[in-house]
Amino acid sequence: MMKTIAIVLGVLAAILVAVIAMQPSEFAIERSTEIAAPADVVYAHLESPRAMDVWSPWVKMDPDQKLTHEGPESGVGARESWEGPKIGAGSLEIVAAKPSEEVEMRLDFTKPMQATNRALFILTPAGEGTHVTWRMEGANNFVGKAASLVMNMDQTVGGTFEEGLASLKSLAESDAKARAEQEAAAAAATAGTGSTMTLEEMKSALGEMPEDPNAPPADAATPPAEE
Repeated sequence: MMKTIAIVLGVLAAILVAVIAMQPSEFAIERSTEIAAPADVVYAHLESPRAMDVWSPWVKMDPDQKLTHEGPESGVGARESWEGPKIGAGSLEIVAAKPSEEVEMRLDFTKPMQATNRALFILTPAGEGTHVTWRMEGANNFVGKAASLVMNMDQTVGGTFEEGLASLKSLAESDAKARAEQEAAAAAATAGTGSTMTLEEMKSALGEMPEDPNAPPADAATPPAEE
């Protein structure tokens, strides 16, 4: 009897291993959105790990995580490592960047399982706005293949991508609106004068006090009053 059970379990295990091995050896998860903002405004929220932390769903998911930054502030070489009780540990590094067009990152996961993936943000013009695509791709190791049998990774991770893109959209569109309002105010002030405004006049129109060219330096001593 025990021998029969062992044989059955062995056959089932072999079938399971075969099924796992038959799963795709690579994966790709991708989501897109339209943002009513110029590409350079959107790119400002993607060019550095710190900028991405502001809207990243994973930062919100695990507020107790520890973030460490290395390398330059933005662009190629900018690196961030994370470790938290909910999202595990890993790091990301920007490996390629085309201003207002694309950001490519290397993702290294160390906990709860090890994996190395490639992530991309692709920006393309869409009328007066920007079409943004967030993509992650990589190899499916045995553990990843097994996980795919019980978890829909495209649905799970893709849903998180959608949440992040919604936050990015809100931030970028708010920035674009603020820029448009400033430009409109400057244009209206220029039209009101009937002539081209100087830089100091534009500052004044936008609420900044112009500098007095005849004013003494701030650190200059005040001369004594004459008697």
